[in-house]
Amino acid sequence: MGGPYCRHVRGAGESARGQRRQARRIFAIAIVAALALALAPSAAQAEPNRPPEPKPEALDYLISPGDVLQVFVWKNPELSSEVPVRPDGRITTPLVPDMQAQGRTPTDLAADLQRALSEFVRDPVVTVSVKSFATAENDSAIRVIGAVVKPMSVPYRAGLTALDVMIETGGLTPEANGNGAKLIRLEKDGYKTYPLRLKNLIRRGDAGANVRLMPGDIIQIPESFF
Repeated sequence: MGGPYCRHVRGAGESARGQRRQARRIFAIAIVAALALALAPSAAQAEPNRPPEPKPEALDYLISPGDVLQVFVWKNPELSSEVPVRPDGRITTPLVPDMQAQGRTPTDLAADLQRALSEFVRDPVVTVSVKSFATAENDSAIRVIGAVVKPMSVPYRAGLTALDVMIETGGLTPEANGNGAKLIRLEKDGYKTYPLRLKNLIRRGDAGANVRLMPGDIIQIPESFF
């Protein structure tokens, strides 16, 4: 039994049930998404307190005692010279017997030499480059201490990262608490400490745990208690 009217009623009922099932599916998906969002760690929780990215000007090399500088005065070879930075941080060049070099960038030092030489030479053009670097005494060196295969000072170079330094020092010792490592950095308002996840970086290949270093940074790696 049943004519077109019955078939129409059944079809309408099946359509309504299908719509209700679809609505329940959408509702369930929305609930799951909301729970996942609520349980997911925030960006601040997922990413530890990373050191700030160095500004380009902060990556400039700072001259230290023991460095050997090449001072070039354009069209004045008699004023050009190769000079060591003395233990007191100063240098002596022709016509400029005593100038502070320690803690300066080569560009800044060249500008001061240029001003000093302008009393004797018309429109001098001076460039300064570092011919050789002091290492252990260098204020710009990166010092790595604690549970590392070769605790040492690594000469700073532009673009140096935590991974580069760990490769040079031979990596973590078996007793190291790599994810408990600290980066100690001198900033304008004093020393600040930032966490380093060196175990994740070295043993798990977590590129997000790598950080760019700044001149004078100290990496401290404690031993694990168990």
